[in-house]
Amino acid sequence: MNLAYDYPVLGAFWTAMWIFLWVLWIVLLFRIIGDIFRDDTLGGGAKTAWLIFVVLLPFLGVFVYVLARGRGMGRRETQHMAARQQAFDDYIRETAGTETGSPSEAEQLAKLSEIRARGDITDDEFQRAKERILH
Repeated sequence: MNLAYDYPVLGAFWTAMWIFLWVLWIVLLFRIIGDIFRDDTLGGGAKTAWLIFVVLLPFLGVFVYVLARGRGMGRRETQHMAARQQAFDDYIRETAGTETGSPSEAEQLAKLSEIRARGDITDDEFQRAKERILH
């Protein structure tokens, strides 16, 4: 039983191409459905109509959606990613405990006072460091 001779290389190429196009189609379909839900400019009725159109007539619905609203898809995706990045940055700042990323003068002076209290620096070094922080 020689299966390699029953399925030529060109047939394998066409099968691989159709599988690739099918996966690409599914990804595009889900991106469009996600874009429909993400778009804040569309009302509930418009979202429902686009969703029904894309689900019931997927080929025609996807092509019409890309032609009608494709230019805004990239903009909405960029805005969504920027909002997620901003939320992540805000979370990191909140978790770190500072808004500006650097400690305030009061925090720096408190740490400096702790170092002096432990005896790691002299009073003279404390005064010079304190002047640098305050000026």
